[in-house]
Amino acid sequence: TGIPAGECNTGSIQCCDQVQDSKSEHMSNIISSLGILPESATGLAGTSCSPINILALGGGESCDQTPVCCNNNTYQGLINIGCVPIILKL
Repeated sequence: TGIPAGECNTGSIQCCDQVQDSKSEHMSNIISSLGILPESATGLAGTSCSPINILALGGGESCDQTPVCCNNNTYQGLINIGCVPIILKL
């Protein structure tokens, strides 16, 4: 399940290599290593994320992994927190 791409109002849509619950052991370890309190992370977290232009998807740009909308993209794509899966309708 997810939200339509047009409903991402927290910033750019991100394409992430891996998306898991931010409370999972793997994500908690990454979040802790960045000096973030794991308990402050909510929702899903994505790693190795890069922004994608939803308007360009019809022109050849794609996301082969997991497209998400995240409310905390401050870690330069290493990890994005508070993510929700996006439904891309091409």
